[in-house]
Amino acid sequence: MNDLQRPDRARTAIVIGGGVAGPVAALALRKAGVDATVFEAHRPGTGSRGGPLGLASNGLNALRAVGADGVLAGEGIPAPRMVIHSGTGKVLGTVATDPGLPTTTTLPRGRLAELLQGHAAAAGVPIVYGKRFVDAVDTGRSVIAQFDDHTTAEADLLIGCDGIRSAVRGVIDPAAPKPRYTGLVGLGGWSDGPLGVGDTGGSFHMVFGRKAFFGHISDGERTGWFANLPFKTFTREALRDTAFEQWIALMRDLFADDDSAALTILDHVTPASFIPASPLEDLPHVPVWSKGRIALIGDAAHATSPSSGQGASLAAESAVELARCLRDLPVPQAFAAYERGRRDRVERVIATAARTNQSKAAGPVAARFRDALMPFFMARFTTPEKMAWQYGHTIDWEAPAS
Repeated sequence: MNDLQRPDRARTAIVIGGGVAGPVAALALRKAGVDATVFEAHRPGTGSRGGPLGLASNGLNALRAVGADGVLAGEGIPAPRMVIHSGTGKVLGTVATDPGLPTTTTLPRGRLAELLQGHAAAAGVPIVYGKRFVDAVDTGRSVIAQFDDHTTAEADLLIGCDGIRSAVRGVIDPAAPKPRYTGLVGLGGWSDGPLGVGDTGGSFHMVFGRKAFFGHISDGERTGWFANLPFKTFTREALRDTAFEQWIALMRDLFADDDSAALTILDHVTPASFIPASPLEDLPHVPVWSKGRIALIGDAAHATSPSSGQGASLAAESAVELARCLRDLPVPQAFAAYERGRRDRVERVIATAARTNQSKAAGPVAARFRDALMPFFMARFTTPEKMAWQYGHTIDWEAPAS
């Protein structure tokens, strides 16, 4: 018998979650010879469009491994560089994409999920909408997923791609850590218009303002923006109940003294293009990534805060790596090899983003030190060569997993 006919190899999989990780995982598993079905809680068109999301070079490399990199053609704004400013307008440094790598692309988070779902469906991946996962039973030879509509599905494996508040994570480890609040609340928006600013020429401008952090990018026809506001404490009810006008007024106050595009953009933001506030969270260390025939991918296993610009890219990488391991190894060894190959990398990115979050929430004294020292450190440590570990990462699909 061939490898995929052996009883210790997976032939079918249930993928929980249709965001970024889910469709990429299904495509990669299909390429590895495992038939995967994606189950997504939200029906098409009912989820949030989302604010600007950057798919970095390493994420595009992962999409290329499953033939999905072309879905972004003409969809996003190419962003070959980030320009970092102080609140006074001073340029603190630039992070540029290595010209030998794919160019980072920025687009709405929800649109990326739609594109990947569409590509997976066109490639023959079944996607079942309106299915919210609640539990699973591992029989030892298969996994039975249970949904909130009292239906079930069964396959050789179950892969949890259901985000930072993963229900699958709770099934494999009831003691799993909860998301960690970073001290920042995020807001943003995406508009099919310039919002009063011109073409940024491929630069995503990031501003360490005097009281909060602001970023924006525009190609003259589309504009994406976000704000990170320091909040020591909050309640989700308070965030939800704060009206659009109140958030705009608060941001106008926080950015009033900064030399940036923030006030101009806020003048043109409408409720329809506004993404409501949510806490920025991460998961520095998830001890258990797999158990039996169930494993985690993406934010379910290694959620990094949006400050990394790497969440979607790391999710795509992990999806490809897990499929490669399942192609070559029995299930227990495949899960172990996947975690062994991914944990150090993703936790390093999470830690790097956490340091950035601390800088965004710096007080007046710390901010002065930050603005004075950042040009020195950025000139030496954010060159393409120094950042290659993060952006140049490529998974060799043809290499055998071990």
